[in-house]
Amino acid sequence: MKVFSIACAIALFATSATANNAGLQIKSIALPHHEKNTSLAIWYPSLPSSAPSFYAETSIFEGVKAHIDAPIADGRHPVVLFSHGLGGTDRAQAWLGAGLAERGALAVFVNHPNSTWGDFDMSKGVHHWTRVIDMRTALDFLHTTTDFSHHMDASRIMAAGFSYGGWTALSMGGVTGDHAGLVDACQRFGERMEACDLLLSDKVNLPTRDPVLWNADYKDSRITHVVAIDPAFVWGLNEANVTSLVPNTLLIGFGGGEDRMLATDFDRSGFSKLLADRHIERFDPAYHFTAMPICKPAGEAILKEEKDDPVCTDPVGSDRAAIHDALIAMISQELGL
Repeated sequence: MKVFSIACAIALFATSATANNAGLQIKSIALPHHEKNTSLAIWYPSLPSSAPSFYAETSIFEGVKAHIDAPIADGRHPVVLFSHGLGGTDRAQAWLGAGLAERGALAVFVNHPNSTWGDFDMSKGVHHWTRVIDMRTALDFLHTTTDFSHHMDASRIMAAGFSYGGWTALSMGGVTGDHAGLVDACQRFGERMEACDLLLSDKVNLPTRDPVLWNADYKDSRITHVVAIDPAFVWGLNEANVTSLVPNTLLIGFGGGEDRMLATDFDRSGFSKLLADRHIERFDPAYHFTAMPICKPAGEAILKEEKDDPVCTDPVGSDRAAIHDALIAMISQELGL
């Protein structure tokens, strides 16, 4: 098993140059399949502008510098479509959007109705294919918006995502689901596998979902690259599910031993063996929520006081900032930046 050390992460980041400001525009698009609108956070390399603002800063998380509505830099830029995790938002990986923009990518972060913080209904959000439609709609928006269409490099369009969003990226890149396989895994592991209690609940009732829709092919032919960071739904798959996946695929896992989330453990599930010819990296020590923003000094204590998930508590020896920097560098390298 190849494991990426923190020392390697720092060395990799040191080779990556930051040449641009990170521009940011927030747009709204209609999603008729949800009968809702949603927001997009569009990061891009920008021309020099006024002093940046801080975006996505909270009492718990550090914000990132963004040049709001600054002009986009000349030239054509590779495109990254990013899908957040279950209950996440574009803000959860704003650090990645800003980092990719600084290296020359146009990165679009889609807020998915029904599985986003503040808009959560898993009885609808479990329909994973609707997330791919969200991503397709965002890509269509770029193609039809003059400010961005003239700056897109159509030869480099990446679907990327974290956790549930990692599955969205894989699906958009050609992986198909196996409804029976995932149901079986949840029934075997029960509450030991994260989110299975929700998936098997009376409200969501995964076993009764339409297997034809679940297992259908949702590949988008415009996608040239895929990056899946600690992806969900990686259980119960076989070789037939990965035959159409684009060759330029990067699979990234977090943690080892007790620090590895079972639901996203693509080694224990056997998924990594199906992708043996793809690019696979693992970070250890780390854990699933290492992909969340950098926490403020008081963040961990605030979460404990509120009895919230310990998303600021990394394993001993882990360096969240270094791992973030390495992920930005890895994804940039995949795109030739």
